[in-house]
Amino acid sequence: MDETHDRKDVAVVTAVGEFDAETLGPIRAELFAAAETHRVVVLDAAALNFADSSFLNLLIQLHRATLLRIAAPPHQLSRLFEMTGADQLLDVRPTLAEAVRS
Repeated sequence: MDETHDRKDVAVVTAVGEFDAETLGPIRAELFAAAETHRVVVLDAAALNFADSSFLNLLIQLHRATLLRIAAPPHQLSRLFEMTGADQLLDVRPTLAEAVRS
């Protein structure tokens, strides 16, 4: 389950569970809807259990469309970012509080 919270010009979308090519539809819709109405989109990844390359592709697409910040990624996601070099592209913050701040 994912949920979106509004904080001024920042939308926070919380990712919960596992994401792969078959399960991306709902979170893709939420993230891009948030990008249409907010200057900054923060993905709260703290409750994410698994993400594969299709999820990474989604984040890169969103990064191209808006100002994206990723908050509190779990080890598996951080490792995926490191292995692919996405950690050099994406704005990753250690906590949600830091990601929400300008």
